[in-house]
Amino acid sequence: MLKTRVITALVLMALLLPSLFYSSQAGWALLVAGFVGVAAWEWGALLGWRSVQRIVLGIATGLICVVLGVLAPEAIGAADLAAPAQPWVLITYAVAAVFWCLVMPFWLKNKWSLDGVRGLLVGAVVLLPTWLAMVQLRLLGAAALLGIFAVVWMADIAAYFSGKAFGKHKLAPTISPGKTWEGAIGAGIGVVVYGLVVRQLFGLELMPLPLWIVALLGVTAVSIVGDLYESLLKRKSGIKDSSNILPGHGGVLDRIDSLTSTLPVVALLWLLFAAR
Repeated sequence: MLKTRVITALVLMALLLPSLFYSSQAGWALLVAGFVGVAAWEWGALLGWRSVQRIVLGIATGLICVVLGVLAPEAIGAADLAAPAQPWVLITYAVAAVFWCLVMPFWLKNKWSLDGVRGLLVGAVVLLPTWLAMVQLRLLGAAALLGIFAVVWMADIAAYFSGKAFGKHKLAPTISPGKTWEGAIGAGIGVVVYGLVVRQLFGLELMPLPLWIVALLGVTAVSIVGDLYESLLKRKSGIKDSSNILPGHGGVLDRIDSLTSTLPVVALLWLLFAAR
């Protein structure tokens, strides 16, 4: 299993890193649209859809991303993010932020199910802002986008080790029994330390230090919420992984669950506080 995971990770890195650093913005947007389309196909499995329906959903989602890029090229191909954001872009991120920060805690508490139109609407709120944010944040530079990814990776790593070392109090025992409050606290500490180091090394003065720390803790919380939400959906669907398209890793959704909640919130914070 470990060998399979390593091989899959190396193949993904060989595909994604050159694209991230060297492809055109349009090429990157198209690649991300492909991954989001696969994630939508997996989303159909969480909804209990049949194979043909899932394929249609995946293709349609990828095409929607492409159409958005064609109809609003300024949103994905601008030279930077310093220009005033298009209203629809802010609305897209704001809807995602409200969903993850305000709606999702109640969703997790009540363990609501996905069905019918609600499943499609939630899928749109989860996946489309993720595509837009992953494309737009690359305008800050490939290294900057990797640095944002690293926030989520740091949260996962710190949560794992602090949970293993100190974990006693379950965070959400009926959703993800392995997660603990100690792990969540460790994730917050790890991300804050990472954020302070990055701020010092690169001279990032996007916001006052206290607000910077609050933002880092907020992003950590949102990343945990995203992880918990996919765990809830898989538990309700009775499946272990969203798919087996990534041997040893499960599916695309299993790899980007925390990014779907984190990236739109980070993009919104950037547009509100930094792109002025």
